Amino acid sequence: MVATLGLVWGATFMAIEIALEGITPFWLAAGRIGFAALLTLSVWGLLRGRLWRDPDQPRPWPNLLVIGTLSSALPFMLLSWGQQSVTSGFAGVSMAGVALLVLPLAHFFVPGERLTLRKGAGFAIGFVGVVILIGGSAFTSTGAEMETLGRLACVGAAGCYAISSVMTRRLPPMDPIGLAAVMLAVGTAVVIPVAWAVEGPPPLPDTRTVIVLAILGLVPTAGANLLRVLVIRSAGPVFMSLTNYQVPVWSVVFGATILGEPLPPTLLIALALILAGVALSQYRALRRLFGMDRPAR
Repeated sequence: MVATLGLVWGATFMAIEIALEGITPFWLAAGRIGFAALLTLSVWGLLRGRLWRDPDQPRPWPNLLVIGTLSSALPFMLLSWGQQSVTSGFAGVSMAGVALLVLPLAHFFVPGERLTLRKGAGFAIGFVGVVILIGGSAFTSTGAEMETLGRLACVGAAGCYAISSVMTRRLPPMDPIGLAAVMLAVGTAVVIPVAWAVEGPPPLPDTRTVIVLAILGLVPTAGANLLRVLVIRSAGPVFMSLTNYQVPVWSVVFGATILGEPLPPTLLIALALILAGVALSQYRALRRLFGMDRPAR
């Protein structure tokens, strides 16, 4: 599931670039989150699922409101606004930083997610690989007046993802489809008023933009959000954060194969560092995944 998320989110940048030709950034976020919420709520309704697995368990609605805001609406808006003033490379490095932000948070707030030297070294090596992949241009100045605030917005988006991942892990037993639906519904309720206030009434997009919005809502928002919930609830936020190291790699690969963009000469070196960092930080989890920790007879 983590590999699928990396692939899907890595390809999302192409679709966003196409959609932005026919719609403004905040309404793009509102459109994809709103479409995903309607789709997920419809599936959940058809399955007649219950949100709470145990009828007697506590219902942390305030936590769900915070998670819904931090997992989609707020980071989407922060990135859309921040990328007007910073390089796309800096935004990519910021998203890779989610993995590093999750480590200390999970250490203190998630049982069993202790921060070890091996795990920290692995994540640091992977982060270096991402920086090499994107290149030094990620940290060059654009000269924009709001560049500092734009960089803070990108880092803030990464913080939103990190905090929401840890909070999702700490929720009581819940139906995963229902949880994904509620999170997207909350995100929609937050982003639409903000988009209206900042960019005015929603524009009337052309047919191509509507199709791209539907694809964005279906695959990288609705489908990927459900996978994200399943990974966090089963394997934890630290394992989930490995997705953020894959996204820049797939983004570069898709850009080269489909959009004809040049492949960076450092791709293989960066990929080797990223894979080494993943292997080092998640050594035990990977051994279990591939059946290498079988009990001796």
